[in-house]
Amino acid sequence: MQPIDIGDLQLASEKSSKQSALYAAIQEKILNQRWPHHGRLPATRFMAQELGLSRNTVTAVYEQLKAEGYLESRRGAGYFVNVSTPEQFLQAENGQSSVTLSHSDETAAAPEAFDTQKRNRAFAPGVPDLVHFPYKKWARAMQLQFQRSFIAGQNDIQGSLTFRKALSEYLSVSRSVSAPAHRIIVTSGAQQALYIASNAILKTGDSVMMENPGYVQMRKVLKRSGMKIEELPVMPKTGADVDKIEQFEGQAVYLTPSNQYPMGTSLNTTQRMRCIEWASQKARWIIEDDYDSEFQFANRPYPSLQGLATQLHGDDARVIYIGTFSKAFLPSVRVGYLVVPEALVEPCLQIKDAIGGDTPIHIEEALATFISEGDYLRHIRKMRSLYQEKQRLFVELLTKACGEQVEILSQAAGLHVTFRWKEGPTATEVKRRFDALGYTIRTLDYYCDSHQDSVCPVETERAMVAGFGNSSLSDIREGVALLAALING
Repeated sequence: MQPIDIGDLQLASEKSSKQSALYAAIQEKILNQRWPHHGRLPATRFMAQELGLSRNTVTAVYEQLKAEGYLESRRGAGYFVNVSTPEQFLQAENGQSSVTLSHSDETAAAPEAFDTQKRNRAFAPGVPDLVHFPYKKWARAMQLQFQRSFIAGQNDIQGSLTFRKALSEYLSVSRSVSAPAHRIIVTSGAQQALYIASNAILKTGDSVMMENPGYVQMRKVLKRSGMKIEELPVMPKTGADVDKIEQFEGQAVYLTPSNQYPMGTSLNTTQRMRCIEWASQKARWIIEDDYDSEFQFANRPYPSLQGLATQLHGDDARVIYIGTFSKAFLPSVRVGYLVVPEALVEPCLQIKDAIGGDTPIHIEEALATFISEGDYLRHIRKMRSLYQEKQRLFVELLTKACGEQVEILSQAAGLHVTFRWKEGPTATEVKRRFDALGYTIRTLDYYCDSHQDSVCPVETERAMVAGFGNSSLSDIREGVALLAALING
């Protein structure tokens, strides 16, 4: 059984003590099967550090739950979930929702020229650390799978069942996603997942609201599929304008609620509930792209919007959840997935079958082993610590070199920093000169709709997005010094 990640464990402020709050939080996870039977709980020392509690408090809670039969302890191994939750504790099924599904004609897209060396240079947004990856362990896992002849042929269009079961458990524990294996569809990266989701619920000419500035690849998907895009303004610090969503009369909204890309804001619980109620009351859809959710440095991550919607509306929740292993693992693995309501499974599989067929099962089986044996979670924890240090160093050096001239816009999360400055050269000029010095960086206007009738809600003339994922600490020290010199003129 894979180890349990603390994930989005939250302590309720209304409880009389921190010990009571921790007890209630863990009990809720167990009773709602978010923490699986026989799952190993985080060590008391680690749990205490993550939640800002004393180790004695955590130990007392574990022992109380053990005494009540929720946990068991094994000498030298830790504490394990000991309850297989009865059906009466679980949310009653509400039945399948009746939804109208449509399919648009797929439009072929010509691939763009791609410079691998430039794309992965220091400060390139969207690229994870390519050095501190467990390549040897991954190679052994892949080698083992390539020796299994019975999976070498054609396979399930939905993806490996072993992988989907492991992923289901991980998503439930870490992100509170309601993701039974039969509702997970494995894809070739998040891009394919976005295409499948959009074409399963929309038809040509339908209106979709998406964030501006926002994820460029999603904009490409919608335009290629013939959908009309309405802009959802995303402002510095305050984030997406939820009032606009509630006024929207279109068919769907695309959101990155955990760490909006590229502005680096999050939707709070109240905002998420407003979005969920909009979709429920108007029979619309939300496409949730849980971008960079594993890498929150300053605050505990919010539970997924999809999980919250399921708590509120059960099987009638109208949220499609999309994730990828490109940021937390490796981009070249090309594994993404979507979690859809029961009624959308077959339509999504038909679209996947038409545009790509089954996905490489050897990679999926190797990933399943990584997840179930705890290697994936250990990698996440290691990279979370490293990325936190990289983000801290970048922000510290840039603000020290530029002073009040520079403002950091994004939160302490993810793999990028979005910032702007008050005066001096434009972002386009800084990018051109920085590129000549051997670095890759983007201007903020890259993420805004380039259509002549579209107005970006954010001042982009002197604003940039820098990735720190694939930048070493020495890259950051040297690069930020050069970048600050260009900004300061």
